[in-house]
Amino acid sequence: MQNQKHLFDLPGDIHYLNGAYMSPNLKAVEKAGIEGVKRKTNPTSIKEEDFFDPAEEVKSLFGKLINAPAKQITIIPSASYGLMNAVRNVPIKKGQHAITVKEEFPSDHLTLRKFCTENDADLRVISPPEFISGRTQAWTEKIVNSINEDTAVVVMSSIHWMEGLKFDLEAIGEKCSATNTYFIVDGTQSVGALPIDVKKFKIDALVCAAYKWLLGPYSTGLAFYSDKFDEGEPIEYSWMTRKDGHDFSKLTSYPEKFAEGAMRYNVGEFSNFIALPMIKSALEQILIWGTENIQNYCFELMKPFRSYLETKRIEKDDDHMVSAHLYGLFLPDKVNSTLLLDDFKANKIHLSARGRSIRISPHLYNHSKDLVATLEVLDRHF
Repeated sequence: MQNQKHLFDLPGDIHYLNGAYMSPNLKAVEKAGIEGVKRKTNPTSIKEEDFFDPAEEVKSLFGKLINAPAKQITIIPSASYGLMNAVRNVPIKKGQHAITVKEEFPSDHLTLRKFCTENDADLRVISPPEFISGRTQAWTEKIVNSINEDTAVVVMSSIHWMEGLKFDLEAIGEKCSATNTYFIVDGTQSVGALPIDVKKFKIDALVCAAYKWLLGPYSTGLAFYSDKFDEGEPIEYSWMTRKDGHDFSKLTSYPEKFAEGAMRYNVGEFSNFIALPMIKSALEQILIWGTENIQNYCFELMKPFRSYLETKRIEKDDDHMVSAHLYGLFLPDKVNSTLLLDDFKANKIHLSARGRSIRISPHLYNHSKDLVATLEVLDRHF
């Protein structure tokens, strides 16, 4: 995989290592959005089939990315919306509990906390071990060992959104399947840059905001719901999600039956004439690149960074246990994070601080010079 910066329009004088915050637009995605805006200038260009066909194309593309049938894919406005659609349809018995991980993204934690409050259930938060080397594997083992027949649901991100640690989703999914526990995953910080297979990992629901690694627009996302959810209760009661919703002549017959699969979980007005062409263009490009190639490119790009940590004797987890596109660097106590971030800003290096971690998140638009500039700043503070 070669550098792909020519497909983006990032300013040449900045070092953008902040894909975990928000992706830049591909040129093709920007073009698709502008053309989408112009379509409504002449509404006669928008046909009845345009309310449904583009969405089906997007669902099919996303299905290819995660190994799922298009009929189980939905268009959502946010990860929190997709999570609530899933969690509110998880069956729970008296005495059962729910599991998440420590310092999970707020939307995930808050959604699960509401579920537990409404069902008078315990929310068990699994903390990581204190050590760094071997941390990811040990944390996964704690999660797996915490799941039993009294666990109604596990809700967690595919990688830790602050540290980039790659949880063993296959092992967690296997344990959930064995205990009849629902496994709900927030893939916002990995899907599009890291391979994921909902069948292999036995994921029951996967939700993704599109504006990060899916390279799509804000306020748009995609979700997968397994057939466990096919008879569930959606958040909305849109006419568009019904079996005959595409037939405009039948709208006032008020059909009760939903279309097959996960169609009921689509957000109302899912046929966004601006956003859908943008995310379609982004998904097409990601599938051309391949998520393994994206991950490999980022891994090679980050080699100097990992070498720097070893030279400085800064403890880190095994390389294969941390995602290459999102790497959380723990700051030693001696480092003044405010001064460090000011130095990054002065040198036009864009990345994120989350807790005591500096989050470095590259993509195919990054060159080695971006890492060189970052290491020069780090070296002044470590």
